[in-house]
Amino acid sequence: MASSKANPARSYLKIGAEVEATSVDPGLRGTLFPATIIAGPSESNKFVVEYKNLQENDESLREEVDMALLRPFPPPEHDYSFDFGDEVGEGPTYWVYFRFAQQQFSFQAEELRHHREWVEGTPVEVSSDEDGFQGAWFAATVLDAIRQEKYLIEYRSLRTEDGTNFLREEVDIQHIRPPPPESVMACDFNLNEEVDYNDGWWEGVISRVLKGSRYKVYVKGTKDEEEFQHSALRPRLDWIDGTWVRASQAALKY
Repeated sequence: MASSKANPARSYLKIGAEVEATSVDPGLRGTLFPATIIAGPSESNKFVVEYKNLQENDESLREEVDMALLRPFPPPEHDYSFDFGDEVGEGPTYWVYFRFAQQQFSFQAEELRHHREWVEGTPVEVSSDEDGFQGAWFAATVLDAIRQEKYLIEYRSLRTEDGTNFLREEVDIQHIRPPPPESVMACDFNLNEEVDYNDGWWEGVISRVLKGSRYKVYVKGTKDEEEFQHSALRPRLDWIDGTWVRASQAALKY
């Protein structure tokens, strides 16, 4: 079910969303530029972004960027203590060696942040654009970084066709997010509330509240209505700007 085809509905790829954009230019390899999405996606799965720190003709630079080169803006850093050998992203003074340029430069602490990537063993949730799987997030574990913006993952609940092993796939980074906090659980759900259901965590909306902690859920992907116990549901969360946001709040934000 792996797919590199972009999904325009990805929560962090909305107009006005803050993102980081990388480049395929060899001289900029590994560099991430803060930007804001101002238009898109196009038929070729590209978004128009406006950079925060890059200018052209005394105005903020705008350009079209492929979806695979965008990622959510990371959470803010509050601890600016670094050790020798730490990998940092470009916020007392530190000398930083840049591998791609083979040079070193000095920076103030507030200009640096820790370099973050999905590493082996990291628990994540993975989505797909394949027909029948849109809107679902599956629990998985990162096994390896295959190349830039692509990772080998192993699902925790999906198995191979013969059922002997858990399914492994190569997945683009835009289909990966951290698992939501386990403490998120609602005492009750309300009519029209957005929820995820089942161990695949599919998108749905409460269409009817029943007795005995049961609910009718309108399934967005199939446009069907199904019945679930309260324990099979969780509040719908979106990963926006490095923060988990309830779906209702996300809708108000954008």
